[in-house]
Amino acid sequence: MENEPLSSALEREHREIDEGIESFTVALAEGREDTTPLKRAMEGLRRHIYLEEEFLFPPLRAAGLMAPVFVMLREHGEIWRTMDRLDAAVARGLADRQVRELSAELLEQLDRHNSKEEPILYPQADAVLTPEATGHLREFLAAGRLPAGWVCRQVQA
Repeated sequence: MENEPLSSALEREHREIDEGIESFTVALAEGREDTTPLKRAMEGLRRHIYLEEEFLFPPLRAAGLMAPVFVMLREHGEIWRTMDRLDAAVARGLADRQVRELSAELLEQLDRHNSKEEPILYPQADAVLTPEATGHLREFLAAGRLPAGWVCRQVQA
């Protein structure tokens, strides 16, 4: 992973998150009520949003990419709120029809978000981050955890 471009590592996290949500929805459609893949994916997604907002976006903003970063932050807020609603629906029970609807909505949001973030911002991570910033981001990718109580900027506002 050390020689892997940051863009590739970040895209891999996107795929792993999507696969977890998709695995949950397939299992649910087949009558299996295993929330483990969904919980793992949503924990990973919250952590991923944290690493972007705390480690990736500040140097990209400093490099002049303010407008694309602003769009990503706004979408993070939308995604985070959908995750909160999905958590509440799952707590009511997997028979709640909102669980399926919100899972599908979350996947659609991620598809739209990732289709902009991956070709626009991630290549810039490889190009503009300093060696120090790259090192911090790699360390977090390897073993970092979401701080307790942290929520994305657009939900705090």
